[in-house]
Amino acid sequence: MEKFVPNKKEIGDKGEALAVEFLLGRGFRILETNWKYKHLEIDIIAMDRNQLVIVEVKTRLNSQFGAPEEFVDLKKQKFLIKAANHYIEQHNVDAETRFDIISVIHSGQQPQISHIPDAFYPTLR
Repeated sequence: MEKFVPNKKEIGDKGEALAVEFLLGRGFRILETNWKYKHLEIDIIAMDRNQLVIVEVKTRLNSQFGAPEEFVDLKKQKFLIKAANHYIEQHNVDAETRFDIISVIHSGQQPQISHIPDAFYPTLR
């Protein structure tokens, strides 16, 4: 019998679903998932009390090549900031905004979920 190996998209989709579940369990209100602006995408947009939260979800089958959150590089951060600015403008959002990362590792029976609030800050570069 062949072992089922999920593809990258299936792994990512499962991680994002787990991240939504995780945030809902902590009282977040989910506004959007997989929100797109041109070629940019935000995995999850949520409200945590009075803060707008832009969430990048990184999912891996293991941490062999590093923790998932280590793959949110400066280029990815700039894309998220640009997308967030467009979302805020389009939806006329007047709330403090923060950028979180949720990493999901699918090793073993129970996935490991790590939430990093304020993972990075938008800067003028």
